[in-house]
Amino acid sequence: MTDLPVTYADVLEALPRVHAVLPPTLLRKWPGLSALLGCELFVKHENHQPVGAFKVRGGINLVSTLTDDERRAGILGASTGNHGQSLAFAAKHFGVHCTIVVPKGNNPDKNRAIRQLGAELIEHGRDFNEALDYVAGLQQQRGGRFVHSANEPKLIAGVGTWSWEVFQTLPDSDVIVVPIGLGSSVCGTCIVVKQLRPQTQVIGVQAANASSIVRSWRNGTWETDERVNTWAEGLATRTPAEMTLQIMRALMDDALTVSEDDMRMAAALLLKHTHNLAEAAGAASLAAVLTNRARFAGKKVVCVLSGGNLDLAHLPEIMRVLPQRDDAQG
Repeated sequence: MTDLPVTYADVLEALPRVHAVLPPTLLRKWPGLSALLGCELFVKHENHQPVGAFKVRGGINLVSTLTDDERRAGILGASTGNHGQSLAFAAKHFGVHCTIVVPKGNNPDKNRAIRQLGAELIEHGRDFNEALDYVAGLQQQRGGRFVHSANEPKLIAGVGTWSWEVFQTLPDSDVIVVPIGLGSSVCGTCIVVKQLRPQTQVIGVQAANASSIVRSWRNGTWETDERVNTWAEGLATRTPAEMTLQIMRALMDDALTVSEDDMRMAAALLLKHTHNLAEAAGAASLAAVLTNRARFAGKKVVCVLSGGNLDLAHLPEIMRVLPQRDDAQG
C-alpha cells in the first residue's frame, strides 16, 4: 500500500485532529435486523455526527491542516449536501470563509444546513458534475483552496477514522459494507481494514441508476453516465474520481448495486428497528445486505449508516413500504 496516495499512517495522524472535535460514533448490533437478515448486523451510526453524515471527519482533518495563507483565502467545494456541510462545519470551527456550489433543486434541508453553518451557498447546474464544473471556474475568478470531495488525501484519511473506531469495539468483523458516492469512505475503510484485519471484506455499494464507479471498478475501464436518476443524492455521481478509483482497484474486495426500491425498503427497516432516519445513500449498505442475504448469512456484518439527512419529501414513500411484520420480507 506504500504506492497509494493515502496510507494507514495518514489515518492515524488524522485521529487526534478528528477526535479533538468529534467524539466516536455509536456502533451497535441491532437484534431485529440481525434476526431478519440472518447475520449479526451492526450499524455504525455516522448519522449521529453534528452534520448528520460521516464526511465531517474529512472536513475537520483537512481544514485543520490548511496553511495561514489558505485560511485567509478561504475554501470552495461542490456538493449535493453532505460534503458541503462538512466543509461548512469545519470552516466555521476554524474561522475560514467557505463557498459551496450545489445543483439546482438540491435537498433543501441540506442547503439550509450549509447556510446555517455560515457558508456562502450557490445553486448552479442540473447535477453534481455541473456544479463541480462551475466551482472550478469560480476558483479561477476568486482564488481560494478548492476542496474536491474525493481527490483529497486528507479527506480520505479523515473519514477513515470511522472504520478505525469499528475495530476498537469489534475487532473480528467478517464484512464491512460502505456506500459509494465518489468513494472517500470506502477508500478510508479499505486502508484501515487491510492494515488491521486483511481477511475482513470491504464491499462498496452504488445505486444501480448511478453505477459508473462500480462498472469502472469491475471492467478496469473509465465509465461515465450522461445522466443519473436516483433519489440518493449522495450517490448521484456520473463519473469516477481518479484518486478514489485507484484505491478501490487496489484494495476493495467487491462492489454491489442496489435499486431505488431497495434503498427505500432499507430506510424503512432502519426506521422501524433502530428509530433512525436514513437518507438513501445512508441506507444503501443495508439495502445491499437485504438483497443478498445468502451471501451474508451467519457473518458479522457492519453497515455504515453514512448519513441521515433525508429530504423529508421522500418520507411518505418510505412509510408506504414500511413492513408491518418482518416476515413480509422473508
